[in-house]
Amino acid sequence: MDVDLNVVKELRQKTGAGVMAVKKALDESGGNLDKAEEILKEQGLANALKKSGRDTSQGAIQSYIHAGNKIGALVELKCETDFVARTDDFIDLAKDLAMQVAAMGPLFISKNEEGAGKASDEEILMSQAFIKDPSITIEDMIKSMISKVGENVNISRITKFDLS
Repeated sequence: MDVDLNVVKELRQKTGAGVMAVKKALDESGGNLDKAEEILKEQGLANALKKSGRDTSQGAIQSYIHAGNKIGALVELKCETDFVARTDDFIDLAKDLAMQVAAMGPLFISKNEEGAGKASDEEILMSQAFIKDPSITIEDMIKSMISKVGENVNISRITKFDLS
């Protein structure tokens, strides 16, 4: 099947997937853009699970200070290479996570943390709905980044400061 180059470009921008993966998904979906996007998301989630055990020794520490300087947050977001840690997408994710922590005040990063067993979804960062787009969770955002950059990405530490 011949695939329109503009469609490939559009799907790549939406998903961050490689050209060959996009072409394969479009072939598999018979040219249906929405179905191809769903196929790529499923593949991305599978790839994210494969990468989750890999070591993350690079990353970034990002802060967010809310207007009025009474609330702030720090987030340590880790990845495998400094190349990924310096990308705009990675830095933007770290900024969004710091804002999320400042706004929502999670007590734990994930359900696997010690003491998180009885915590509600609102108290667990990975389970929270993203404040800028409640249709996705923080966990979805991390998996999307893993799929996009091809490396393991994880949140290793969070801290919220509140003087109010």
